[in-house]
Amino acid sequence: MSNQTSFSVYRLSTLSSDDYSDLLKRTEDDLSFFLDRVPEIIEAVRLEGDTAIARFGAQFDKANALTAKTIMATKQDFNAAFDKLDTKFIDTLEYAADNIRRFHEYQKPDPNWRVEIRPGVHVGEKTVPISPVALYSPRGKGSFPSVTLMTSIPAIVAGVAEPVILTPPGPDGMVDPATLVAARLAGVELVAKAGGAQAVAAAAFGTESIPKCLKIEGPGSPWFIAAKQLLASKISSRLPAGPSEAMILVDDTIDPALAALDILIECEHGEDSSGFIVTWSEKLAEQIREKIPFYLSQISEERARYATAVLSSRQGGIVIAENKTQAIQFVNDYAPEHLQILSEEAESYVPSIINASEIMLGVYSAGSLANYLLGPNCVLPTSGAAAIHSPLGVMDFMKTISIGKVTESGFKEVAPKTEIFARYEGFDAHANAVSKTRLKILKK
Repeated sequence: MSNQTSFSVYRLSTLSSDDYSDLLKRTEDDLSFFLDRVPEIIEAVRLEGDTAIARFGAQFDKANALTAKTIMATKQDFNAAFDKLDTKFIDTLEYAADNIRRFHEYQKPDPNWRVEIRPGVHVGEKTVPISPVALYSPRGKGSFPSVTLMTSIPAIVAGVAEPVILTPPGPDGMVDPATLVAARLAGVELVAKAGGAQAVAAAAFGTESIPKCLKIEGPGSPWFIAAKQLLASKISSRLPAGPSEAMILVDDTIDPALAALDILIECEHGEDSSGFIVTWSEKLAEQIREKIPFYLSQISEERARYATAVLSSRQGGIVIAENKTQAIQFVNDYAPEHLQILSEEAESYVPSIINASEIMLGVYSAGSLANYLLGPNCVLPTSGAAAIHSPLGVMDFMKTISIGKVTESGFKEVAPKTEIFARYEGFDAHANAVSKTRLKILKK
């Protein structure tokens, strides 16, 4: 772990186009292993429902105590969860929930807007929640009540009626207590003990306990992602949220120790994570590389092993650009999930960044803050999807309905032009509906 030379270092000026492309790849880009195995799980859940959920809970999560009759968390489970947590942690969850709720309330659109775009021509949109929806909270290398808050609160703010949380059970067949507390603080009372591919299948088809849902959102394992792909025609899921990714863009105006400290934030999630420090200073790169082992020694052996594996692989390390422009271009090409800009002039970089799921600015804006309680959502597009997708938010749980209204005066202007359009495309009924025929009917 302390061998500095083991950390990967890339000089962009020396990379071939193929090597550069390889550097942009993520671990979940190849799902073939999982896509071959997930169909069997999906079919079992479709046919057997809760019985299959319990069986897979035992197989994958070692939850031998889970049965088909104990899939859903009970009110007693919720109440007991509060007794199991330290009051300071419950206070922290409440603080986080409040910040997350405040941020997402600002995202909520006008529920019914109209505008007169021409005299007598009124258009607008009505916004309504999508129901029912499923929210996924992973569990494996840890439990994630933070994700529970981040998925549940925007759904509740959007007005979703009774969203259901799906989360893997522990070996005792129970839900992580902090996840239950977070769910209740968010306003969700339906929590099912289902993880991975079986959770997606349960939401897509419904089981005796788990309602059939129109949509599922949340981050998950390759099993979860593969199942979402295979069930895309059965259940919607906008956001590709896979293993954690971090990128730190750093210049020589700050202490290199900060970059060494912060790059470990996402790298400690697991060996399938990605983490890059990007700079155009050889001296700074070397200083950062020298400091990383010290901060690795400050975390648990397991987390340090994960982070070291990432920083020593093709999924992480230090990227040295020729100049600031090339560094920013690499950031935009990579489209990272978490981008942190360490500079005394961090704000000056923002206009140049077009592809990132999240940008944290300056020396006090550690990525941990956003992961837990800053307010913006921590469920973010990964694997380069930041180039086309936004973070999870209120609008992921809402849809719009277009509205139009034309008065008599407005009809006189838009009808003749509509008739011309329809005649050109060869649709006679379209044309007749806005022709003098309509006016004759209305004058009767």
